[in-house]
Amino acid sequence: MTRVMGVLNTTPDSFSDGGLWIHRDQALRRALEMVAEGAELIDVGGESTRPGAEPVSLQQEIERVVPVIEAIRAESDVTISVDTSKPHVMEAAVAAGAGLINDVCALREEGALETAARLGVPVCLMHMQGRPRDMQHSPAYADVVAEVQAFLLERAAACEAAGIPPDRLLLDPGFGFGKAFEHNVALFRALPRLCALGYPVLVGVSRKTMLGTITGRPVDQRTTASVAAAVLAARHGAAIVRVHDVAETVDALRVVATLDAGAGAGG
Repeated sequence: MTRVMGVLNTTPDSFSDGGLWIHRDQALRRALEMVAEGAELIDVGGESTRPGAEPVSLQQEIERVVPVIEAIRAESDVTISVDTSKPHVMEAAVAAGAGLINDVCALREEGALETAARLGVPVCLMHMQGRPRDMQHSPAYADVVAEVQAFLLERAAACEAAGIPPDRLLLDPGFGFGKAFEHNVALFRALPRLCALGYPVLVGVSRKTMLGTITGRPVDQRTTASVAAAVLAARHGAAIVRVHDVAETVDALRVVATLDAGAGAGG
């Protein structure tokens, strides 16, 4: 069955849960709660990547994520992912117990590719047009599916050339990262094509604006839409779905896996 990754943002300004888990003990409680709900991975992030977000300093990001990762690792053997693009944060997080690097910049920052190769943990490569502070200003593509696919394959090839084995790579189309509504829809519908490239695919659409556009609901009322999208992503072949609402998503995936013989990768 598709694996569920729980989102844990230790930031004051993330679009959905900013400010909720900025203290270590709060973050640890939420992480353990998500594990109890069925999350197989916990994604810890210390820098918001919401549209318009400004970067934070290296030291501040380390101070946000490392104590939380250490606390989770002391209490659970769940796979911990660090959501970062900074090589020094990657190093500190892996030393603290992280077992996956989730990079929205696909290891394009200076030194990131070499650092990830040396650390020897799996890496998720995400597509993003622009940077968080400007990515939603005027995203444009001639063929969004072809361009995202080409970018992800190019980055995977760069990783393999740097010594990262293909079985340690995951791909993320980057829903909402430098994409208008129609781009996100086209990419979602093309998930079977992207999932056939030979790498596990991670899908993160939980509570995002694209779901708000479809439903007309604000971010704190998008649980049902998020669960529906996660189930569809699983049906399309996603290996991992990154979500805020872990219990609801796990329940939905289990029901589909049990009752729907045509669930494919989701069941």
